[in-house]
Amino acid sequence: MATDYFAVLGLPRGASDTDVKKAYRRLARDLHPDVNPEPEAKERFQEVSRAYQALTDPDKRRIVDLGGDPFDTGPGAGGAGAGGFGGPGFGGLGDIMDAFFGGGAARGPRSRVQAGGDALIRLDLDLDETVFGTTRDITVDTAVLCDACTGAGTAPGTHATTCATCSGRGEVQSVQRSFLGQVVATRPCPTCAGTGQVIPEPCAKCGGDGRVRARRTIPVKVPAGVEDGMRIRLTGHGEVGPGGGPAGDLYVEIAERPHEVFTRDGEDLHCRVTLPMTAAALGTTLTLETLDGPEEVDIRPGTQSGSVLTLRAKGAPRLRATGRGNLLVHVEVETPTRLDAEQEKLLRELAALRGEDRPAAAGSENHGGLFSRLFK
Repeated sequence: MATDYFAVLGLPRGASDTDVKKAYRRLARDLHPDVNPEPEAKERFQEVSRAYQALTDPDKRRIVDLGGDPFDTGPGAGGAGAGGFGGPGFGGLGDIMDAFFGGGAARGPRSRVQAGGDALIRLDLDLDETVFGTTRDITVDTAVLCDACTGAGTAPGTHATTCATCSGRGEVQSVQRSFLGQVVATRPCPTCAGTGQVIPEPCAKCGGDGRVRARRTIPVKVPAGVEDGMRIRLTGHGEVGPGGGPAGDLYVEIAERPHEVFTRDGEDLHCRVTLPMTAAALGTTLTLETLDGPEEVDIRPGTQSGSVLTLRAKGAPRLRATGRGNLLVHVEVETPTRLDAEQEKLLRELAALRGEDRPAAAGSENHGGLFSRLFK
């Protein structure tokens, strides 16, 4: 009867390769003879190792899926030579660590050509520039393609050669001993930095990097309606990558300067105007300098302090939409503090005519306020 290798690893039939590897790693850490000297642990480790081989090798896995046993053919079936401890399948903990971390699997060299990084620059703008849009030139210090070698990094008439240290693989291996046994470590080749190639004669201008530092002036079109903190993306205007790789993006962050008159809340603008008490009482017309130019504002008679007048479509444009916000005018009525004798006389006469020479305080009995309720 064929061995149920899934059950050996504590898995249901049909488990994925990932589940098989996870189960093996968990069991091998506890059962390996270098960690667990118990005799039954050694036998159990042999079974687990054999199951791992059977389920990770494509040909053996096919036999298992068909209901057979890949180790049940020919002499030596089930012995150490068939994948038990000490056989060709897993000779030591170094092989286990390779299975755990991929230490024995070559990843190959990485390309010398790498994508460039993104860049960020701040652009200070006045309120009218963010509201109506503008075009500004910005100067950036960045990495650009080397025009002497066009990104190759080699001197004229020369080319890159295969690294002798790693033979072009881009990585080197070393064996280290630990309390669990031998561990095979793989790291990028220090000679070629993992590229598998070296440049015997680097370009004199860029030193083999394929790019150089330069100052560039880039025009930036600022759309109408942008706000403080927004970013404009300029694709391909960032740094050129090593080896002449594709450039990253440049992000321009908008910084809106404070305005002496207007404050902004999204697409709406706000301002404050101060009116004399007489103008608020009698009504008037005032000229307000808006971002669009002078605007006549009608003040109705009896306008109170704290009133808000709305000027339609005099705010900021709606970004990625049509129309504009509003300009909200906050009215503050100013009470006179210095009156000459004639002004005081006239105001007293007005107060008497209006019956306001001795006005009732808010909260009195006449108003049914707090005091009337407290002292009933």
